Amino acid sequence: MLGLAVFAFLLFGPLANLALWSVAERWYAPFKLPVSYGLRYWEVVFRPTGDAMSSLATSVGIACLTVVVALAVSVPAGYALARLKLPWRTALMILFLLPQAFPSVAIYINVARVFYSIGLTGTITGVVLVHAAHGLVYSVWIAAAAFAAVDKDLELAARNIGASPLRTFFTITLPLAAPGIMASAIFVFLESLDEFTGTFFVGVPQVTTLPLLLYNASMGGNYQIASITALILLVPSVLFMIVIERFLKADVLSKVGQ
Repeated sequence: MLGLAVFAFLLFGPLANLALWSVAERWYAPFKLPVSYGLRYWEVVFRPTGDAMSSLATSVGIACLTVVVALAVSVPAGYALARLKLPWRTALMILFLLPQAFPSVAIYINVARVFYSIGLTGTITGVVLVHAAHGLVYSVWIAAAAFAAVDKDLELAARNIGASPLRTFFTITLPLAAPGIMASAIFVFLESLDEFTGTFFVGVPQVTTLPLLLYNASMGGNYQIASITALILLVPSVLFMIVIERFLKADVLSKVGQ
């Protein structure tokens, strides 16, 4: 029981602190709770002339473009890894894990240097490419598992009644794999929406996303703005994780890494 209480505190304690800071107009030592409450800082965040909404729009736009780029790679790659007898298949699967295998700061510093030499620093394109490279870890592995979970007998049945390989793919294989692919797209979207390090090294100062705004607010001691921004980022994460739970079934999860 004590362990459960400690777990609940560690889970909900930071969220409760964020909620308190989001409505605290004055809070200083030695008071344990805010001295005065209000929604003034919420008005500041949602003000049309403020930076929060434009940063949120930038974050969502980058995340959507990242999903498009990641799926353009992961759908054919996932199908090939799941259905074709590729040489060095295991090595190819591990290759997509490399962005997670090294310290991200060291990687992004060198990526920023390369992008600067080709004019991609401070651009949406550069940020999308960085986010997509990071998101391929999720999209390729989940897409491969989704295609592997499709019953091959259904594809063979379609071929036996005269369907071409391309028609079989678009009418049988892809629709059946779609839930897993949708789950991978949501993972990529959330990863891009929350990405800070790559955006900081490649996008600053021209590209400002919501995580960058949160960082600037917290470093400037404006904890109300930082807390409200964090809560805004939390909402899509929670909603999409509920959706992912519906899409990722046991048969798909059992194929991950196989």
